[in-house]
Amino acid sequence: MKIYFDENMPFAKEFFTELCLLHSDAGEKGELIAFSGRTLTAEQVADADVLLVRSITQVNEELLHLNTKLSFVGSATIGTDHIDLEYLERRNVTFHSAPGCNAISVAEYVLSALVVLAERYLINLADLTVGIVGGGNTGTRLSEKLQALSINYKICDPILEQKQAEGNTTDERTYSSLTEVLACNVISLHVPKVEGGQHPTYQLINAKNLALLRDDQILISACRGDVIDNHALLALKESGHGLKVVLDVWQGEPDVLAALIPFTEIATAHIAGYSLEGKARGSEMLYQALCQQLAVEPVYQLTNFLPSASIPMVEINAEFNQILLNQLVKMVYDVRRDDAIFRQQLFIQGFDSLRKNYPIRREFSAVEVTLLPNAFSDVPHRLGFSKKSN
Repeated sequence: MKIYFDENMPFAKEFFTELCLLHSDAGEKGELIAFSGRTLTAEQVADADVLLVRSITQVNEELLHLNTKLSFVGSATIGTDHIDLEYLERRNVTFHSAPGCNAISVAEYVLSALVVLAERYLINLADLTVGIVGGGNTGTRLSEKLQALSINYKICDPILEQKQAEGNTTDERTYSSLTEVLACNVISLHVPKVEGGQHPTYQLINAKNLALLRDDQILISACRGDVIDNHALLALKESGHGLKVVLDVWQGEPDVLAALIPFTEIATAHIAGYSLEGKARGSEMLYQALCQQLAVEPVYQLTNFLPSASIPMVEINAEFNQILLNQLVKMVYDVRRDDAIFRQQLFIQGFDSLRKNYPIRREFSAVEVTLLPNAFSDVPHRLGFSKKSN
């Protein structure tokens, strides 16, 4: 069996090497082969039995027309807009993605951005209402962290709202309209790229919707670059509008609208979901799916491979407040690091290189927080920091 995998999938060798060796036909050499996701060609994967990609690789007939062996395609990401699902179905190729794999990572990116901006502009987080566009895995994880901090939020998701109205879900959340969400203090975007249909998201935040925003609002995009019309946003900012902008994703990636960067508070290279856990969870989910396809029991899980955090334990001996939140969040992940790297290195290294060489970043769960008697709040644990095992 030959398994081709994106070189940016953490622990791919640890998860998949054994499957290669044990599930190869007699006389066939099992191989696990890494590739660069942006430059993958049809010739490279002509003999692949399994193809494991990330969102930068377009999986379609153009890529696979030389291959007659493929039986499994996996994407270690949430979205599927880079996959020609109809083509794979016609070829009877099994497909699996990794929904929710990096949802926690993205939610913690948003929280780090809010903490940084709150400090920069003396904002009391408790006074904010956050509008979440998209109530799927990522929007849900963000809402849970906001709830842990007693920060008000509203969610807009017309598809989930319709399912709720039709009685096709156990979801009991209250949904808001896009207009209501766009009126919130903070607007955080967590939708896939959808072109056409009843609820398209392509350029959802266009000139018309941008005109609804106030000078005192914060706009955060950590989903897909095409959800915001970058040129319309640039025109708004060049007009002197005070909207505070946090962009992790960009229209036309890997090409970035350079003129927009100076108008952002925080700018990063599509790495919101790039925590070690977030990327590795995608590898784990595809490993489990391939094991199911091969009718074998999974041997490994992510905990077998994750290293200890550089600061694995913290003791808190004070009542939890915004200052302590600031310290705790930044200790694990300070988004200003990635903003500085982006501004200084984008046009030296290039967008894809920044992603490929992204420094290791951990999630809150990698740090064990012990609350001493004078700490009156369990907020850290509800935010996702680990508890001490009994």
